[in-house]
Amino acid sequence: MRSLVTRRAALVAGVATVGVIALAGCSAGQVAETALLDTPIAGVNAQAVDGSVFVRNAQVQYNGTEGYAKGENAPLELSLYNQTEAEVTVSITSEPAVNQPNVVSAQQVGFVTKPAPSATAAVPETSGKPSSSANPSAPATPAAEPSPVVTAAQIKISPLGEALFRPTDANKLQVIGLSDRLRPGQTVNLVFHFSNGAADLPLQVPVAIPLTPASRAPGLDAEHSEGE
Repeated sequence: MRSLVTRRAALVAGVATVGVIALAGCSAGQVAETALLDTPIAGVNAQAVDGSVFVRNAQVQYNGTEGYAKGENAPLELSLYNQTEAEVTVSITSEPAVNQPNVVSAQQVGFVTKPAPSATAAVPETSGKPSSSANPSAPATPAAEPSPVVTAAQIKISPLGEALFRPTDANKLQVIGLSDRLRPGQTVNLVFHFSNGAADLPLQVPVAIPLTPASRAPGLDAEHSEGE
């Protein structure tokens, strides 16, 4: 009798142990999958027709409810993944979208850098005879601020490599010279070109979703308080 009870107790304990191990394994799998989700995915995903290059989480940086004015630049966030064992160059351009009022285009897609400003020093007198008009302590004359340099988006990706672009990068990937105002809820039309012969990939990229709710208009909080 005692041996029967002991065997039943051991069987129950064994089942409980298997259950705990199964739950632990399931939990470990969930943690591993969750770890892959580095940031919330709010952009669009696409790929070349032949599957050679993946485009992931493509979106325009959110900068407020007013969005971007016509002619402004807007930073992009996206990731490119080369699925082949050969180097691929991805070029990104923008084209107007016909009969789509909520789709904006840009003059160019690329990187904007500002050259370091230089100063022109005052030229000293070269004559051996001192001049009453000479002013040896004259300050340097600042030169005109140099124009920003725009480099077209032509991105080389190594075999089975990746290229990641974030709005926090020192050298941001941007849409340059928006054709119209770009607000949340609208998209910008991009075209991805591939050096490996894959067909061009048009993609309408949305403005990112804000991480925190937008503030309410002035007066709404006061009206809500009065209603209470």
